Amino acid sequence: MTSQHSKTSVAAISIFASGGMAAAKFAVGIAIGSLALISEALHSSIDLVATIITWAVVRVSDKPADEEHHYGHGKLESVSALGVTALLYVLAGGILVEAYSRLREGTPPPTISAVPFVVLVIDIVVNLWRARALHRAARETRSQALAADALHFASDVMGSFAVIIGLILAALGFWWGDAAAAAAVAVMIALLGLRMAGSTVQTLVDRAPQGAQEKATAAIRSVPGVIDVERLRVRMVGATTFIDTIAKVPRTYPIDRVEEIKRSAQAAVDKAFGDADLTFTAVPVARDNETVRDRIMVIAHNSGLAVHHVTVHDLGGKLIVSIDLEVDAAMQLEAAHDVANTLERNIQEEFGADVEVDVHIEPLEPELPFGVDAAPERVQAIAAALTEYAAGSEIHDIHNVRVRNTDAGEIVNFHCRAAPSMSVIKVHEHVDAIERALRRAFPSVKRVISHAEPPRA
Repeated sequence: MTSQHSKTSVAAISIFASGGMAAAKFAVGIAIGSLALISEALHSSIDLVATIITWAVVRVSDKPADEEHHYGHGKLESVSALGVTALLYVLAGGILVEAYSRLREGTPPPTISAVPFVVLVIDIVVNLWRARALHRAARETRSQALAADALHFASDVMGSFAVIIGLILAALGFWWGDAAAAAAVAVMIALLGLRMAGSTVQTLVDRAPQGAQEKATAAIRSVPGVIDVERLRVRMVGATTFIDTIAKVPRTYPIDRVEEIKRSAQAAVDKAFGDADLTFTAVPVARDNETVRDRIMVIAHNSGLAVHHVTVHDLGGKLIVSIDLEVDAAMQLEAAHDVANTLERNIQEEFGADVEVDVHIEPLEPELPFGVDAAPERVQAIAAALTEYAAGSEIHDIHNVRVRNTDAGEIVNFHCRAAPSMSVIKVHEHVDAIERALRRAFPSVKRVISHAEPPRA
């Protein structure tokens, strides 16, 4: 059963129950002349009005956001609860005035019989059932309107007990018992209204739910990649928790990694709150463990430049930086030199004017043209050559050799194996020697791409 169907079904059932019990108490109260019972009937009538409003509101409050209501329609439940609270205060005031008038004038007590007690006992049973059903539905759907309705019916139970006590006092000869019970009902109605008003106004003024900020902050901080939460705001609109946060992420992360962090943060708050709408603003910041190379790569990335082979040396307190900068192959030297100078200045601004920066300008590697697989004989010849050049080195098991012919030349891909304990730089040196030997033996080979891996387990 959907939450919308659950809310509307419970609200609709409550309408019939409220109407039936209000009519029964009102008729009996008039018949025996009991102000307390009439007051309870009027209270139930207000509940009937409240339930009808609730039934109408929950049919609208679950509608999705639209062009005019960007946060959905959930606040309608709070507005309806506030309206019902106003009705309760009007009713409580009227009952108190009438009770005071009867106490002052000494109005005769009501006629006592078993009928009002039977009606009140039935009313207590019905209200207990309705309060439980509404409370369960409100908890499952987080509906403020249903929660207010459940509170009404729970208060009806206390009001019915107060009326019973008043009738018993009247039967024992205390003429003021009925009027006093009516005043007690009015006080309970006023206290109920105060409790409802406090909760509803807090929602309308966007007060964060108790503990929501701490829970949301903990959920977002648990996401890998989030360094810290700089700011977080929470508001409730109906059953949906809206969370707006600014979170710090490493500035070295690429955009797709940051997007993954956002998705993980949404999943984390959904798990914590059930129904959450997260606005996640990522602020890139420098981490304490950033290396000089990391900082240089950030500078180049922020300038939209392609760099590689970044080497950093510290010579007696002086920083030496060497960079390969890739620019458009058709760019004139003067323009390329300006780009390199700008990069050097940006690095000096980051590390100090005494840093020594050398930028090697080279043409940007173009996208490789469309190619076709080479003939099997050519692949076998190149695979045999690779195996031969690997002999005597720490590289072995040359496999998965592929050769493709393109207008720019032959492209060779191959896999190989090395000892798992070998360092990356050691593997690179051996593989690089094999690649150079292959290009010397096969001048038509434009590029060689190798993939080294440990032996199979």
